[in-house]
Amino acid sequence: MAQVEATTERVVAAAPDTVFDAIADYSGTRAKLLPEQFSEYEVREGGDGEGTLVHWKLQATSKRVRDCLLEVTEPTDGELVEKDRNSSMVTVWRVTPAGEGKSRVVVTTTWTGAGGIGGFFERTFAPKGLGRIYDAILTNLATEVEK
Repeated sequence: MAQVEATTERVVAAAPDTVFDAIADYSGTRAKLLPEQFSEYEVREGGDGEGTLVHWKLQATSKRVRDCLLEVTEPTDGELVEKDRNSSMVTVWRVTPAGEGKSRVVVTTTWTGAGGIGGFFERTFAPKGLGRIYDAILTNLATEVEK
């Protein structure tokens, strides 16, 4: 069983605080950013960054649906960490300055993959699929904060 990792990044034409606040706003903005692969979105505790508990189902492929219950922490400025209580999946959002009025957003998800041939296919294809999903989220984020 090996660590599987998917990373996507984008430069957004908005200040880092604005971008981070949008990502951390689970009770408002975040739901608007999610593409069709997400369903049953529900904030169960909190709603703004640290201390939030949020649920959703992520349909990564036509056959694979993850039931996610995520605890949110903010270990450092500009960093949001979502740890899934139902699996080994951890997603880290990092927002850093990228020039005047711009931000670099990097989202990285890691989890412990399956072993054997199934694990081979997971390590090969899951990062690309998740990358496409996160690219859609970052496109929606840019649309939201660049208004």
